[in-house]
Amino acid sequence: MIRAIIVDDEEDARVILRSYLSMYCDTVEVVGEANGVNTGLHAIQTLKPDLVFLDVRLSPGSSFDILHNLEDIDFDIVFTTAHDEYAVKAIRFSAIDYLLKPIDIDELIAAVSKAGGKKREESRKVRYDIFRENLNILNEQYGRIVLPTMDGFVVVEVKNIVRCEADRNYTQFFFADGKKIVIPRTLKIYDELLGNLGFFRAHQSHLINLQQVTEYKRRKKGGIAILRDQTEIPVAENRKDDFIRRFNPM
Repeated sequence: MIRAIIVDDEEDARVILRSYLSMYCDTVEVVGEANGVNTGLHAIQTLKPDLVFLDVRLSPGSSFDILHNLEDIDFDIVFTTAHDEYAVKAIRFSAIDYLLKPIDIDELIAAVSKAGGKKREESRKVRYDIFRENLNILNEQYGRIVLPTMDGFVVVEVKNIVRCEADRNYTQFFFADGKKIVIPRTLKIYDELLGNLGFFRAHQSHLINLQQVTEYKRRKKGGIAILRDQTEIPVAENRKDDFIRRFNPM
């Protein structure tokens, strides 16, 4: 059984989640609950759970106050939040699971199914270290991102990503050193994650790092962006003006 704790300052939210877990996740045993930072920290330290459902906002404080006071995170975390807020980006950058309220049953089951397991334990420290790192620079440029692969994950420097290209339900990442990897996620996900970090969706199939652009050529419809590696990326007609404004904001 997976021993779980629910940390949420709203009693109704704890009741609903506990009920869902009882009905749909028979591998989970809820061994404790907490309603704040201090009680949550105490519950984790004394009950030593395998899995913690952690609400992003606690009153007073936040779930991150709990994590900053833990020397070692030796359990899986599924964040819960009623808001698709700034912190969710740090969570997603680190490939950590989260659930938006109201909680979707299928998403809950999927999150629970990932908890535990040797491969999960091996990757946990890396993912949580990057998460803490991203929290520390939340309002600045993100340093690293965790990219889930078919058989694990890779950690890359955001600045080294040259471009991303859609390949049906996959995304190809191209890097400054010439390497490329295929990620089993859609380009839309990375457009949302990287869109305000100097990346631009030039075309339905292309997301580019604007720092890598060396030249732009106009065409009758749209244009062509040339990158440092000499790759030519089409700029769609309906995105051309926005692309040009990114270089000439006045």
